[in-house]
Amino acid sequence: MQQNHRSSRRGERYFLLGAAGLVLFALSLSASPGNRVRLSMKFTPGETLRYRIETSTSANNKMETPIENPEAATASKQSVSLILRLDVLNKPPASGEPAGSVHIRATYEKSDASFQSDAYDPASANLEDQYKHLEGRWLEYTIDPDGNVSHISGIDDLLANPVVAENVRLWINGLSFGPRIPKGGVEIGQKWSNDQPMEGTALGGLIWRNHSTYLHDEPCYPTDVPPGSSDAPQPAGKNPSCAVIVTEFKIVRNGDATPDDYARKDLNTSGTWTGSGGSLESISLADGTLVRSTQSSTQNMDVEIISTRSTSKIHYVSHVESRSEISLLPPEAPSTEPKS
Repeated sequence: MQQNHRSSRRGERYFLLGAAGLVLFALSLSASPGNRVRLSMKFTPGETLRYRIETSTSANNKMETPIENPEAATASKQSVSLILRLDVLNKPPASGEPAGSVHIRATYEKSDASFQSDAYDPASANLEDQYKHLEGRWLEYTIDPDGNVSHISGIDDLLANPVVAENVRLWINGLSFGPRIPKGGVEIGQKWSNDQPMEGTALGGLIWRNHSTYLHDEPCYPTDVPPGSSDAPQPAGKNPSCAVIVTEFKIVRNGDATPDDYARKDLNTSGTWTGSGGSLESISLADGTLVRSTQSSTQNMDVEIISTRSTSKIHYVSHVESRSEISLLPPEAPSTEPKS
């Protein structure tokens, strides 16, 4: 009887050791590089993607200039609604472009904008017309295998407007998420950080510092809304899996140099520029397509611009709140009308 008892105890120890080994083996598998996924869009020549892009911005501004304007607007709201068609062109990479680079043509199928302010602003009214005139027009850009965008061309006349140019930069950066994700791939639970320079600002050295986490995988489209709902434009009969990436970001400043664009005009800039925000992205595990992205941010600016020639100055104070949403639309159904 005692012999059987000792054998039973040894059997229990071996079982526990074996079970512990299996747990460790399972944990090693879940953390192994083999379970990493590389989240980058896989473009196919001839492919077409359509996106709805909604942005809204509210601002409270105060500007002190050598000539006072008591009727200047201090509060404003802006909203922009776009539908973009992205066509992957069948063009080989140009000289100097990395192998695997693709050319994208983005066509504005729909472009609407509205502006409100507490005072008449002729520039805002003109901007509404400019957005409307974007419909039917297109721009082209190149995207390399790592998601970096270059060689933007087209609609140069409208890109001369800094507000339109900033909107273009926002949606291109939103769709081109590759540079923000580690090249070696990511796994569920992984955290990482990166920096993105802020462009076109009056203060130099400003960057967005991003802290991201791969939260989990989930169906790309909600399952608790009616089919065909604009809140869930799910392709019929399909609901692939998506990686969900959450990002928190804030503005930091490295150095205090005046940006070159201002220095070349004999202007010195100084002040503070702070901000923070967050985003949530759903990215298809099958082909790296961005299915949905929402983002919100707040910025506070207190900037002084001084002319080194005349010593005149402008003091600008602003609080800006922004929100954007990018949604992949289902493919257009082929026409059933007979060809003439």
